[in-house]
Amino acid sequence: SYWLNVPVALGLVLAPTVGSFDAGWTAYPPFSTLNNHGQTLFVVSVITFGLSSIFGGLNILVTVATMRAPGMTWGRLPIFVWGAVSASILSLTVTQFFAGALVLVEMDRIAGTTFFNAAGGGDPLLYQHLFWFYSHPAVYVMVLPSFGLSLEIISHMSRKPLFAYKGAVVGMLSIVGLSVIVWAHHMFTSGMANYFHAPFMFLTESISVPTGLIFLSALGTLWRGRLRLEPPLIFAFIWLFQFLMGGVTGIFLADVATDVNLQDTYFVVAHFHYTIMGGVVFGFLAGIHFWFPKFTGRMYNKKLANIFAIWIGVAFQTTFIPMFWLGTNGMNRRIADYTENLETVNLFVSISAFVLGAGFLLFVVNMVYGAIKGPKVVANPWNATTLEWQLSSPPP
Repeated sequence: SYWLNVPVALGLVLAPTVGSFDAGWTAYPPFSTLNNHGQTLFVVSVITFGLSSIFGGLNILVTVATMRAPGMTWGRLPIFVWGAVSASILSLTVTQFFAGALVLVEMDRIAGTTFFNAAGGGDPLLYQHLFWFYSHPAVYVMVLPSFGLSLEIISHMSRKPLFAYKGAVVGMLSIVGLSVIVWAHHMFTSGMANYFHAPFMFLTESISVPTGLIFLSALGTLWRGRLRLEPPLIFAFIWLFQFLMGGVTGIFLADVATDVNLQDTYFVVAHFHYTIMGGVVFGFLAGIHFWFPKFTGRMYNKKLANIFAIWIGVAFQTTFIPMFWLGTNGMNRRIADYTENLETVNLFVSISAFVLGAGFLLFVVNMVYGAIKGPKVVANPWNATTLEWQLSSPPP
């Protein structure tokens, strides 16, 4: 799984030498079947990357199924492990649909087939169905580990067992199941038959139920907990707000009537960043600040970490909340300019984005300095209860 990424990187770096791959990250046909030869290397690279993802998912599932510690039953797994298991199920079972779609693109490019050429009896929309059948669950491949990671940190930092543990697990596995039957909400404006709109709208909005279980688990754990207001918990608080914003604004895009108006606008850009950057990156930052002393045996500067958390937490809001306004006022994605009445808000967003990016310099400095010069810590500085904290830091 790991070494397959090397030819992926080489293929993408070499692709511009034989022509651009300018069909966008989605590689929609017919453009991706007609453009320069760089697209051929792009397609092969992404297929290989998909193979890496499949092996990675299989590896984690087999590891959790066969190599748990004695007494570690499925009902005792840390919730972070359940997040990784849920994501791995999706990596293993749906990645090949995207890879299969790209194989068909490659055959149209070099073998003369017409899978996506309407003149030859093909259908370009077929690619969109295959692409989004994978690419919507791919969102949850990124988000589900973040769910588990943040819930685990909230539990340790609240000094309470996770509230509704079984409900959170059921929520994660339900998201896995529902995520593969909602793909066509990406195609409400693609020319899909109208009678598909209502069922896909209903299925998409139904994901808010298991997601709600996970949020209730987080809130129930925090309720009347003895909170340790350390950097990992502050990042987990921000994660909770960010993904809530992503979930609430996603309801607008799941509804056909509003999606037709908001599709391909900056409202979608804002929603996606709250869901993915807010839901994944802030969970990742919570995890890094939580497990850093376990990795290194040293502690970062907590005051700098708190400043960094508040800095990027505020800058994130000032960057992306205005994008909801821009989208509802007609600013489209993927364009190089905009009307004059949107200029002031775009300038504000750009400045906020630079401030947001600059905050990560503080993060890098704090992590590097902490790993080299930070004060040494005891084996379990958070008084956490999972097995890895019962060993010395760093582990032998």
